[in-house]
Amino acid sequence: MDTILIVEDSKTDTLIITGALADYATITAGDGLEALDKLSAYPDIDMIILDLHMPNMNGFEFLQAMESKNQTLPIIVLTNFDEVESEVRALELGAVDYIRKPLNFLALLKRVEVHLRLAKATKVIQAHNQVLQAAVSRNQERMDQTQEATVQALVQLLEVRNIETGAHIRRTAKIMQVLAQQIASLELPGYGISPEFQADLVRTAPLHDIGKVGIPDNILLKPGKLTADEYEHMKRHVEFGVNALYYQQEKDHPIVDFMEVARAIIQYHHERFDGKGYPQGLKGTDIPLPGRLMAIIDVYDALTSERVYKRAMPHTEAMAILSDESGKHFDPVVVDAFFDIQDVVKLICTRNQSSQ
Repeated sequence: MDTILIVEDSKTDTLIITGALADYATITAGDGLEALDKLSAYPDIDMIILDLHMPNMNGFEFLQAMESKNQTLPIIVLTNFDEVESEVRALELGAVDYIRKPLNFLALLKRVEVHLRLAKATKVIQAHNQVLQAAVSRNQERMDQTQEATVQALVQLLEVRNIETGAHIRRTAKIMQVLAQQIASLELPGYGISPEFQADLVRTAPLHDIGKVGIPDNILLKPGKLTADEYEHMKRHVEFGVNALYYQQEKDHPIVDFMEVARAIIQYHHERFDGKGYPQGLKGTDIPLPGRLMAIIDVYDALTSERVYKRAMPHTEAMAILSDESGKHFDPVVVDAFFDIQDVVKLICTRNQSSQ
C-alpha cells in the first residue's frame, strides 16, 4: 500500500483528506517542520500533499527544504482559487501539481493516482538506467583494456626491432601527459584538451614512430648520415604507420577515438609550423594538435638522449634549440607551454634514462 504524508494545519481539512484517501496509508503533520521529522521517521513515504499556508514552516519553506535535501517525492500542493502566483511559485520550487480549495475529492484521487504511477515509473526507469550505466562502465573498462593491449602489442614491435627502448616509450608518454595538462590549463581557443582526449594522447604517444618497423635495418640502424635516397625512404615510416592503423580500421570496425588520435600523432608529428615539414607540408594550426604536441616531445627527447652515434645534449642546450625553433619548427603556444613544464620534463628524463 502506498503511503501519503498530509501536511495541513487545519484539523478539519486533514480529516476530510484522510477520509478521501482511505485506500492509502496516511501520515499527518501540522506544519513543515513536523513534516520533515515525519519524513525522517517514515522513510517509505511515497507522496506528499502540502498546504501552503501553515505556521512555523509554511509550504514554500518546506519545498525549499526538500529541494536542498535533493528529495524527489511527488508533492501536490493545496491552494485557494485566487492564488495563481502561489501555484506557479510552488511548481517552480518542485511541486508536481496543485489542487484548489474547496477540494474536489474525485480530482484529488485521480491526481494522486496519476502521480503515484509516474513516480513508480520514474523509479523503474532510474533502476534500468543504473543497470545500463553499470553495463556501459564495464564495456568501457573492457574497451580501455583492449586499447591498452593493442598499444602495448605495437610498442613491443618497436622494442623487438631495437627501434625504441622502453625508457624512450615511457618518457614520451609521461611528457605528453604533463604537456597536455599544461595546454589544457591555458583554456585557449583551438587548444582544448578534454580528460578523454588527454588519456588518448598519453596512451598513443609511444606509437608515433610505429611505421619504422617497415624500414630496413640498413637504413634504420645506420650510424652515420643518411643519403638523400635513404632519407626519402626513411620518411615513408609515416605512411607505413598510418596505413597500419587504417588496415585495422577496415579489418575490424570503424576506427575508435583513441586510434584517430594515434593516427594524428603518427601522420603529423614531422610537420613543421612554418610549413616545411612532411609528409603534407601543412602549416600553422592546420597541423592537428596531437602532431604539434608530439613534434616538440620527439625532438626534445632525440636531442637529450644518447645514441650509438652521439652523446646526449644537456637540457639547457636542448631548450635553447626549442626556443630558436618557436614559430619555425614548433607551435609557439606549445613551446611556451613546454618551457612552463621544463623542470618536470627534466625530472621525467632523469628518472627514465637508458642507453640506446
